[in-house]
Amino acid sequence: MSIPALALRSGPAMPVLGFGTWQIRGESAYQAVRHALDAGYRHIDTATMYGNEAEVGRALADSGVPRDEVFVTTKLPPERAGRERATLTESLRQLRVDAVDLWLIHWPPSRGRSVRVWQEFVDLRDAGLARAIGVSNFDLDEIDELTKATGETPAVNQIRFGPTLWDPALVEGHRARGMVVEGYSPFKTTNLHDPVLTQIAALHGVDAARVVLRWHVQHEIVVIPKSKTAARIATNFDISGFELTPDEMRSIDGLGRR
Repeated sequence: MSIPALALRSGPAMPVLGFGTWQIRGESAYQAVRHALDAGYRHIDTATMYGNEAEVGRALADSGVPRDEVFVTTKLPPERAGRERATLTESLRQLRVDAVDLWLIHWPPSRGRSVRVWQEFVDLRDAGLARAIGVSNFDLDEIDELTKATGETPAVNQIRFGPTLWDPALVEGHRARGMVVEGYSPFKTTNLHDPVLTQIAALHGVDAARVVLRWHVQHEIVVIPKSKTAARIATNFDISGFELTPDEMRSIDGLGRR
């Protein structure tokens, strides 16, 4: 199944549909990532604070999928400001990779430390430990501060996103800066029983969750659903067999104006 990918400022293109691993730990994390890779996902998202990088790395190694076919993201916790190299080095060890495809600042560090942390990100990318770098949970003013101070704009901003949070001005603000928007918690931010979604889902013979994922993909917003269940993991990946019409996209966009 072909999933589109978006070009970043550096490194490989980023698949628009990925697999999230927040709140999945231990053997459950290992099995979930194995199921995701078996289902066809080629984009895995984790973070130091998730406590599952070792399981993700083991699943990647055991899957048999070539390393260069999987886009791997991890994130620096804000409390690790000042320990960027040590944190990334440990992430690489646990993930069993030489470099991550994308490394994000998970949340803005306190006390105005973002610029110094961002400069370390630039240096470590240039050293080859991360192929692309970005941020998570930053607003546009915070992003502009990084760009102004370092001359480097993040490739990605990972933010809470879904149809009810649709904000075309926010999306365009990122794109005007050459950034990709990546959305997390697509289902937590969405009422999957909303008639707008259920009616569109029925017309296409799919469930509302897949309508939400397809909506992200057609807006070229990266989305990273998660699940521990093999069947649900596979179903969430199965979004290439239908396409939302322009009217359907506008109807779903309208959920953000309620």
